[in-house]
Amino acid sequence: MNKLVNDNLYETRNDLVKEITLLNDAQFNSKTDRDKWSIAQVCHHLVLVEKASIKAIAWGLKEIDSAQKERKKVDLILLDRTKKIKAPKIVEPDEGPFEVQQIVDLLRDSRKELMSFLSTIEDKSILAKKSMKHPALGELPLDQWVEQIYLHEQRHIEQIKEIKLLFI
Repeated sequence: MNKLVNDNLYETRNDLVKEITLLNDAQFNSKTDRDKWSIAQVCHHLVLVEKASIKAIAWGLKEIDSAQKERKKVDLILLDRTKKIKAPKIVEPDEGPFEVQQIVDLLRDSRKELMSFLSTIEDKSILAKKSMKHPALGELPLDQWVEQIYLHEQRHIEQIKEIKLLFI
């Protein structure tokens, strides 16, 4: 991965952890509405998305006829929070409750797994040449699958900040 992507993955994850570490478990699991996710659930969703992304990239790398697809403006799509994106069942969070440290550990572990997986790809340029269908973004080059991890996280950091304003 290029340095910018690595830096963005690192910085975004640090921002996320900063947003949640000072919360107590009650605040962390508090819901503003029955149909909305708690901050804990948002974070659990991010763990699930990262793990699912690793699997999708791995599948995409194995595909023989996975030709390069058109690049998308993933940042414009994911960072536009006026457009709601329904989470696929596979990345819907558990009800909880969760402990802050438990989620911080899960976030650390999923990021370690991602970085370890990416380090096994000898020729990173292959990521731009192969693609895989993303549930919200459609057919997406694999390098953009990596980018969408931190962009998706940035989207949810903004959501977490809004939730915090409602009860802190």
